[in-house]
Amino acid sequence: MKRPKRTNKASRMNARKPRVSLAPLWRRLLWPGIFAAIAFAILCSLGVWQIERLTWKRDLIARVENRTHAAAQPLPPEQDWAKVDTAHDEYRHVQLSGKFQHGHEVFAYALLSDPRGKFSGPGYWVMTPLELDGGALVFVNRGFVPMDRMDLPTRASGREGERVTITGLLRLPEGRNWFTPPDDVARRIWQERNPAAIAKAEGLTRVAPFFVDADASGPNGLPQGGETRVTFSNNHLQYVVTWFGLAFALLAVFAAFARKEWLRGRA
Repeated sequence: MKRPKRTNKASRMNARKPRVSLAPLWRRLLWPGIFAAIAFAILCSLGVWQIERLTWKRDLIARVENRTHAAAQPLPPEQDWAKVDTAHDEYRHVQLSGKFQHGHEVFAYALLSDPRGKFSGPGYWVMTPLELDGGALVFVNRGFVPMDRMDLPTRASGREGERVTITGLLRLPEGRNWFTPPDDVARRIWQERNPAAIAKAEGLTRVAPFFVDADASGPNGLPQGGETRVTFSNNHLQYVVTWFGLAFALLAVFAAFARKEWLRGRA
């Protein structure tokens, strides 16, 4: 008489455990794989875009550097002022001549750190319209003055009415944001340098849509000119590393997930 074949407990448990086939494995990986591929493509495209931005920013910095150190060129004629833009004109070294209209002088708040001159801290940019020979006006940022030197009597030697020649950097208007305090138009104190807004408040016409940061200081050292800072944030290389790093981290996560599912299928 044959004895029944004995099986141990582990064998019985393995016999009851269903084996996962290969087809269900691919079905489980299909949609995660699609989403991972889409996300990977998006992250890589962002990385490529930042490479393009890095190239553009480096080219911009080089062009601006050349403009600021080039010999001063005549100011664009009035008929071309509407064509002045950031790409071709910002920080161009220009020269202009005329007479200051001190009666329309205004101030723009400034906090000057790391100055080239001896004055620094809180104060104002002195914005004075310069009347050109044809009658048009260009606001000139004549430089920085401390808060206690903003009144003309404290820098009276800067009130000469004769014709002057100014060299400086052409600048485009500054914008406002939600955190910009309101302007004090009654006291002629502005938070940003915007020639159009200042001209409207002062009742001026034929005003250039840009202003000029003067190179040199006034006759008695005030206003303190030559304080333009030509700086550009350039974090694009960090963004390139970030986006491509996330893309390959995503691949690693998906590979780990796929391996786990594969091992489950073999168990």
